[in-house]
Amino acid sequence: MGPARRRTAFRLRGVGSPLLLGLLPGRFSVFPLFFLALLLGFASLLWLQLSCSGEGPLPGSGQGQGAPRQPCPPPAPLPPPEDELSWGPHRLALLVPFRERFEELLAFVPYMHRFLSKKRIRHHIFILNQVDHFRFNRASLINVGFLESGNDTDYIAMHDVDLLPLNEQLDYGFPEAGPFHVASPELHPLYHYKTYVGGILLLTKQHYEMCNGMSNRFWGWGREDDEFYRRIKGAGLQVHRPSGITTGYETFQHLHDPAWRKRDQKRIAAQKQEQFKVDREGGLNNVRYQIESRTALSVAGAPCTVLNILLDCDTSETPWCVFG
Repeated sequence: MGPARRRTAFRLRGVGSPLLLGLLPGRFSVFPLFFLALLLGFASLLWLQLSCSGEGPLPGSGQGQGAPRQPCPPPAPLPPPEDELSWGPHRLALLVPFRERFEELLAFVPYMHRFLSKKRIRHHIFILNQVDHFRFNRASLINVGFLESGNDTDYIAMHDVDLLPLNEQLDYGFPEAGPFHVASPELHPLYHYKTYVGGILLLTKQHYEMCNGMSNRFWGWGREDDEFYRRIKGAGLQVHRPSGITTGYETFQHLHDPAWRKRDQKRIAAQKQEQFKVDREGGLNNVRYQIESRTALSVAGAPCTVLNILLDCDTSETPWCVFG
């Protein structure tokens, strides 16, 4: 029989062929086949793991050669908290001021949804997307997010999109005793002064209303948190911070790349003097805005709501809301 005929005959052999029966004990059994299938499945999973989420070429591709590794697919999100009775009575509105930071957003939403779900914290993520042509106003966006977050949430997190908590011991629970600064100066990778309350700050809605929210006068980057610290003190509230966290400045991952994301730190007209003043009149009571659209999204299986927000500015009061 020639080589071609021998190959054809081999392909036509079935389960009862002498070649396959030689692998089985005297009586036919499915267990060796089952064991062989398990080995093949394990090998496939091992290859998938080695070919993603790492650095360097694929295994077996040669030193310095081969296709680059691909990122592994993210884990499936946990089930929604409403299906569990053990999640507790409170619900968090995660308020995320945002403008043109889509790379950070794609990482932030699924990460925070899974982080909070694992801690059994009911939550809703609001992406507060400023779509007008004025300079970025983080404080006003948080005011808008507070007003638009609905009655089914009873506390808020003022949360930067480029700051991810790495330590699961961090507390995101209901801050009944007063404002709780998760990203405290002892833990934040960049800002370490005692009055810092930026990054991640939790407040009950009642306490935020006692402060009249944040000042709307801060256009551009910085200083709105320092003014809000004075509001907290003026309302008779005490800032609380994490204790027993031993991971230090590695407690958070900071996604911001200053070489790629330039901050708007320009000071125009009287802005330099105004940024150190306490705004005793403005806040929740006079923020001016329109909601252009409200969209429910799912990012890698994690739900969120995107609010496209048009802020308004009176240039006679704050001429620094536009670029000079």
